[in-house]
Amino acid sequence: MKLRSFIFINFVCIAVILVGVESTQSPPFACDSSNPSTNSLPFCKTTLPITDRARDLVSRLTLDEKIPQLVNSAPAIPRLGIPAYQWWSEALHGVADAGPGIEFNGPIFSATSFPQVILTAASFDVHLWYRIGKAIGVEARAVYNAGQAKGMTFWAPNINIFRDPRWGRGQETPGEDPLVTGSYSVSYVRGVQGDCFQGSKRCGELQASACCKHFTAYDLDDWKGIDRFKFDARVTMQDLTDTYQPPFQKCIEEGRASGIMCAYNRVNGVPSCADFDLLTNTARKKWNFEGYITSDCDAVSLIHDSYGYAKTPEDAVVDVLKAGMDVNCGTYLLNHTKSAVLQKKLPVSQIDRALENLFAIRMRLGLFNGNPKGQHYGDISPNQVCSAEHQTLALDAARDGIVLLKNSHRLLPLPKGSTMSLAVIGPNANSQKTLIGNYAGPPCKFITPLQALQSYVKSTMYDPGCDSVACSSPSIEKAVEIARKADYVVLVVGLDQTQEREAHDRVDLVLPGQQQQLITSVANAAKKPVVLVLLCGGPVDVSFAKYSDKIGSILWAGYPGGAGGAAIAETIFGDHNPGGRLPITWYPQDYTRIPMTDMRMRPEPKSGYPGRTYRFYTGEKVFEFGYGLSYSTYSYETIPPTRNKLYLNQSSTARLYENSDSVRYTSVAELGKELCHSKNITISISVKNDGEMAGKHSVLLFIRQLKPSAGSPIKRLVAFQNVNLNAGESADVGFLLNPCDHFSGPNKDGLMVVEEGTHLLVVGDQEHPVTIVV
Repeated sequence: MKLRSFIFINFVCIAVILVGVESTQSPPFACDSSNPSTNSLPFCKTTLPITDRARDLVSRLTLDEKIPQLVNSAPAIPRLGIPAYQWWSEALHGVADAGPGIEFNGPIFSATSFPQVILTAASFDVHLWYRIGKAIGVEARAVYNAGQAKGMTFWAPNINIFRDPRWGRGQETPGEDPLVTGSYSVSYVRGVQGDCFQGSKRCGELQASACCKHFTAYDLDDWKGIDRFKFDARVTMQDLTDTYQPPFQKCIEEGRASGIMCAYNRVNGVPSCADFDLLTNTARKKWNFEGYITSDCDAVSLIHDSYGYAKTPEDAVVDVLKAGMDVNCGTYLLNHTKSAVLQKKLPVSQIDRALENLFAIRMRLGLFNGNPKGQHYGDISPNQVCSAEHQTLALDAARDGIVLLKNSHRLLPLPKGSTMSLAVIGPNANSQKTLIGNYAGPPCKFITPLQALQSYVKSTMYDPGCDSVACSSPSIEKAVEIARKADYVVLVVGLDQTQEREAHDRVDLVLPGQQQQLITSVANAAKKPVVLVLLCGGPVDVSFAKYSDKIGSILWAGYPGGAGGAAIAETIFGDHNPGGRLPITWYPQDYTRIPMTDMRMRPEPKSGYPGRTYRFYTGEKVFEFGYGLSYSTYSYETIPPTRNKLYLNQSSTARLYENSDSVRYTSVAELGKELCHSKNITISISVKNDGEMAGKHSVLLFIRQLKPSAGSPIKRLVAFQNVNLNAGESADVGFLLNPCDHFSGPNKDGLMVVEEGTHLLVVGDQEHPVTIVV
């Protein structure tokens, strides 16, 4: 057993022992079989359809009982044996006490801390994402069974597009690509809710409830005095269709999320929580959403109090309930709904509609089926929180996400030797809090980079180099002194929640304070090129390090979770072969001249606007989306597509159009699903590990047009898969492509179309043409 494995497993054993105590508390539930006054009521009969049960329950409530159920802290209804319920709980990357629904005050006082989502996304591994979601769902149910949860509705995942690198909450998301973000949402939601990976379990009992947020076009918190509470996101239909909406559509249609959250911001003048077209026409009718819709906290109050969109508080209540919202995080509906009814502005039927959706979710969670101990998830115990299995999964997630950005002259992995000395320097080297990012609960155990590196090298010297991540008062002389003495130097720097977080966007992309001066001073003093480890959610401009001969290797480790230090040390010393790829573009500092408020994705050459994300951005990059090195090298051999020409001119209903660039196109809707499926093509890639170490490798398949028309992306990701390969081993990866799904894009009106011409399938440095005839 390797030294680092021994240390990590011991930490796991300690964590498991700490939570391995049986609960004496009882979870809240309704329809107690020992209560004869309620167990015979129709809403307690599990043989009836849930819609009928929910309707029966709501019909029994008075108006004064109904209204308090419209807010996140729903009170008990004693006469019907219904306990209080808290809709607001958090589980972004592990069960957390960031909302009022979870309390770590009993036999369970910690939960598995998975990496912050942006790092997990760098694995490009849908199976890993599912396993994380499943583990979170199990731990959530265990906390409920232990009597430490007031609710089982968790307001995660955050699937907004990481549009601007300064966004403080970008760390919570799977990155800038709509396909990756949507795929993450499907895997996470299925895992949390107790569905199988393929999603074949239909809308039955929920292990826990996931909620995709923030619907929609929300990606600005507080930038130069402009905050999310006042921001009006001006979004074109083209950008809405191919950037902002696809993750939510996949979350609903494929993930079958049981909740969505409407955002604080307005979109084109309309508050998201008051947008009937968004919540009802799009989510419920077009995408067949069956679940509840919550507001973000106090978002309803903004509609009148801040935006002036509604003339009175009562009008704001009417707007959100008629739009399709069901529950208000906050107290606005509690305070103003009854007066809206008395003023005859709001029919009670709108309240009933919302309550039926809300109680249906609680019933799907099994909370109206009697004592949960006898139910499907009733045997999930505290011993399954912080289990060895979950701790190993968290470590695997951190390993698989770490991205090797530079490795000059194969500096990494460092040699293992009993006589070597190591200097570990930087404000994030021994910071526990930095590891877990935001929306985190108390981890089972912390392992900082310093602690993990010390397990490899006995002779390890340490200095933080800065008073904090802000690095306003660096101790450069002391850091330089220990750097001179050591055989190797590892610098652990970057950002933390003081620099990027909810309600705080950055204004710069460079490292804070005097971190760069610390790095260059230490690198110049060291005997050999140094290793630079970056802990951050958003990208930083480290061009100085990228091009410095004194900095041999750069690792990006996001916020890697409680066990993150172990994953970093394993990578540095070669017990793990890095295979992560960046899920975001790393822009230069010059990008900050672009206002965060500009929502346009597509470039505008006349004004010098460069566009956003790898799909449209035309400027210089520090590192590009999908970039990542390995200790191995991988080669591709591509079997050409099964067809290199697709004839889509065989439909009797599809008409032919021509855009302003004289490019002919046809409508996806008019082609129809049957014709589209009949034109599917496959492409296979043989991937070989040409290195000397086993490794995990992500194969990314892009499409680009040979002659793109105005508004077309430079390229876009259409599929991805992982392979695990031993040294010298090969494996085949296959992709099935549908012309209407993978070769289409929106026109300026937001309608999906397929353009005639040659499209190139791009894998690595290989390209294969497919010509489309319309």
